[in-house]
Amino acid sequence: MHTNRHYRSRAVAGFTLMELMITVAIVGILAAIAIPSYTAYIRRADRTDATRAMLQDAQALQRCYSQYFSYAPAAPNTCPVVAGTANSPAGYYSITVAISSTSPTYSITAIPQKSPQTGDSDCASFTLSSSGQQSAENAGGTDTTATCWDR
Repeated sequence: MHTNRHYRSRAVAGFTLMELMITVAIVGILAAIAIPSYTAYIRRADRTDATRAMLQDAQALQRCYSQYFSYAPAAPNTCPVVAGTANSPAGYYSITVAISSTSPTYSITAIPQKSPQTGDSDCASFTLSSSGQQSAENAGGTDTTATCWDR
């Protein structure tokens, strides 16, 4: 009878060290899988910051061209988008607008500048031209247009 009381009190005492270590190992394995997956998801979602900003700039440039027959009219402050570099709305990308002085063309480029996008090696740069051509490259210079522009 004395031994039964001993087992009952031990069972109520809590977790054993082995049970605790198994639980910690399971949580560690789940975290090792979940954290990189979540980070990749966030990077994919934040790519829209670049594409949305580039498409909005392209629309503004096209409206300017339809009114003044130039992407960079001579009159100051007539077009909302000018050649130069600015941040995307959320600040994850640096957007550069280059307007050709010899022909009616432009090129818009986005480069990651803020974490977590700086770690996005799949989409190291985005480009949109005046002809509507979309392109993207990874950190190694390989074409990743379909991945980055969600085609």
